[in-house]
Amino acid sequence: MRVRAALFDVDGTLVDTNYLHTVCWWEAFHQAGHRVAMTDVHHTVGMGSGRLLDRLLGEERDRDGDEALSEAHKAAYATWFDRLPVLNGAPELLRTLASRGWRIVLATSAQGSELAALRRAIGADDVIHAATSADDVESSKPAPDPVHQALEQAGTDAGHALFVGDTVWDVKAARAAGVDCVALLSGGIARAELEAEGAVAVYQDPADLLARLDDSPFARRSGHP
Repeated sequence: MRVRAALFDVDGTLVDTNYLHTVCWWEAFHQAGHRVAMTDVHHTVGMGSGRLLDRLLGEERDRDGDEALSEAHKAAYATWFDRLPVLNGAPELLRTLASRGWRIVLATSAQGSELAALRRAIGADDVIHAATSADDVESSKPAPDPVHQALEQAGTDAGHALFVGDTVWDVKAARAAGVDCVALLSGGIARAELEAEGAVAVYQDPADLLARLDDSPFARRSGHP
């Protein structure tokens, strides 16, 4: 029978970084002379950088400055690499699910040294089967490509997987791939927004999901894979 896969977003889901990304993107825009409200930046976190810039600066913008903006964001964010705050209960949640037969795969827009720093912060590489990044897919969330890639890495199909994320882009990507999404409030997005996009359950953070795991969508799909 098929392996059961627990697919996880990382930023805002396992590591408390959404507001760090917001400030770092705001700083990058400020340096380039763009006036962008932080609330607007926050609501785009979770997208790949190209889609984020499309949403905040418009698709008709002069794209010559995109690389400089992205690099400025990366440089600002890299100053946090040695102190990224893991969310309460995140490593324990991954280990508990792995012990119950779930194959853990990360599906994130992070890449390279950023992804490595996030994995160090989580500290659960012993139970992480694989990780897919922006480098591995053609289109970032809310496109389903990262979820499809994560399913392929897990060696299973949509019906035997659950996705855990914290933004509407996570829910949209999961649903587009045919995977039910369990949402967390730890990224700063309102419960109503997540439920409106189709999240099958919403929890405060990884610790809350772990505490209620036996009554969660994971338990309803319990049994041997």
